[in-house]
Amino acid sequence: MSGRGVGAVNAPQVGGVAWATRDHAALGLPVSFDLPVDGHLDALADLAAGAAYLEWRRYRHVAALHTDLVLAEEDRDERAVDAFAQCAARIATALSVSQYVAERILDNAVALRDRLPRVFECLRDGVVSPSHIRTIVSRTELIHGRSYQGLVDADIAAALRKPGTWSTGRVRDLCDQMVYRRDPDAVRERRDDALKGRCFFTEAGLDGMATVGATMSAEQAAIVARVVERLAAQVCRHDSRTKTARASDALFALVKHAPFGCDCARPDCTFTVVDADEVAANAARIVIHVVTDTSTLTGPAPAAEAAAGEPGQPAAHARTQDAGTTAVAAEGVAVEEVVVEEQSADTVAAEAVSTDEVPAEATAPEDAAMGEAAVEAIAEGPELVDGVGYIAGLGIVSGAHIRDLAADPATLIRPLGDGTDTPLPATQPADPYRPSAALDTYIRARDQYCTWPGCTTPAWDGDLDHITEYDHRHPERGGQTTATGLGAKCRFHHLLKTFGDFVDDQYPDPDNPGRIIRTFTIPEGRTVLGPAYTGHDTHPGLDMIVFGDPPDAGKKTPPTPRTPTPGEPEPTRPAPRTEQKHARRRQERNRNRLRNALNGVAPPLAEDTPPPF
Repeated sequence: MSGRGVGAVNAPQVGGVAWATRDHAALGLPVSFDLPVDGHLDALADLAAGAAYLEWRRYRHVAALHTDLVLAEEDRDERAVDAFAQCAARIATALSVSQYVAERILDNAVALRDRLPRVFECLRDGVVSPSHIRTIVSRTELIHGRSYQGLVDADIAAALRKPGTWSTGRVRDLCDQMVYRRDPDAVRERRDDALKGRCFFTEAGLDGMATVGATMSAEQAAIVARVVERLAAQVCRHDSRTKTARASDALFALVKHAPFGCDCARPDCTFTVVDADEVAANAARIVIHVVTDTSTLTGPAPAAEAAAGEPGQPAAHARTQDAGTTAVAAEGVAVEEVVVEEQSADTVAAEAVSTDEVPAEATAPEDAAMGEAAVEAIAEGPELVDGVGYIAGLGIVSGAHIRDLAADPATLIRPLGDGTDTPLPATQPADPYRPSAALDTYIRARDQYCTWPGCTTPAWDGDLDHITEYDHRHPERGGQTTATGLGAKCRFHHLLKTFGDFVDDQYPDPDNPGRIIRTFTIPEGRTVLGPAYTGHDTHPGLDMIVFGDPPDAGKKTPPTPRTPTPGEPEPTRPAPRTEQKHARRRQERNRNRLRNALNGVAPPLAEDTPPPF
């Protein structure tokens, strides 16, 4: 019997002490915590990669236990406490965790070994965070044993190795896209089962509290959330409740048709009593944004559907049987808005609005180009069968789900553009600072979430930020309102960039026309790439949408001076500190671009040169 971990009473456990007494230099760890800021950040980045490697080793050991103790018996073991449970019990005992936690660890290890070996290598190499592994494992359960299992594993691994950063939402969307597009029949069946199993439940909690919940379709959940959030916002800034506490009270007020009010107790507060029904009846419409493309709206070709349903026929091969179906994948990018008019607290009329076309030149994205060469290349390996949609804040939904939304009688499909090669307007006619409705929609569909590394706030819930600060006095100097010049940010990260010393940048990718490179630089100079997965990866046709130049983009005519009114104080220029901050940011962006150029990424022209940039 092994004596590992067994010692005298009060003796320290083996493991923690062993790591603390190991040679830190041999492990590549700093020997001291007396480091500059850059040193601490370098150490954190290195430790993140090290944690991923250690997690890989842990799963390797767990998978080896499964091979030794479970694999030979799992197909015929009918015991109540079978070999799997006994193997997990060993892990639970050794790690002092619950049986449930140990079984999840064992599940992950087996899935990574058998279903996702290339993703497993990404964990080993530190290109995916251990916190994202459970998301990847759970979102790919549908592919187990399918003919396209290896393809999904390879696609996810290739995406994870792309330069850039990831968030939980983007990892989830990546996995869902790869699964939903390859086997629409299986996804449809699962969705039908999920809809049949929708439910309402209550659960008793501690301290006299309880939880109320319901399962429903994604778009219905989004609508419920928006209605509750809208009523919860009917308070003044002195309300003492948290945002989530107000939402809880608002939901109860909606259900009971009861008044809802601010709790500040100030006599001048105009939100002391708010009629929930009146707010619901008189509020503006609720918009749920859904992004998809025309091929998803039309659905797979009949040949593809037949092939996908044939026993033994790999569903992913279906698209290769019809070259016309392959070509149509590039026809456009659609943006669908599920619009809800609040008629009363009990009656809600639904309307779906979608934008659906791109300019004519958008007929050949890189993964679905027209022509014999493209078709031959696709025929060499299975292609995606069906499209997907993206619901803001909720992530990827299947093509069948999108078609169900589009088939609703209240749905109106509205095109993004007029279907010609005419560039779309970039700004509002009377204000070159503000983006046009088309550009606003495009940016949010392209970015999907706040673009700050790790943030999962939906783009439609945030702001559009001018990456280079807009010069209101001399717009021709840079920071103009263009597709490249704007990016989605949540309010916090927008304020952080505006008032902090963080520097962000984005510019066209010379190797991928239509796409952009993003960088974020902290005050100490460390630069991190932006998101690796965006709307471009979900809907490649976005690459081909073009916008016209802002008004007077090439002119340098200074603004006409205004005649001062008698007695008016002399106007002042922006604070020198602000000008210096903007100048420093321009210099920092140029340095970052030059640094990228040394790595083979050609930078665009400097920002202080006349447009076009």
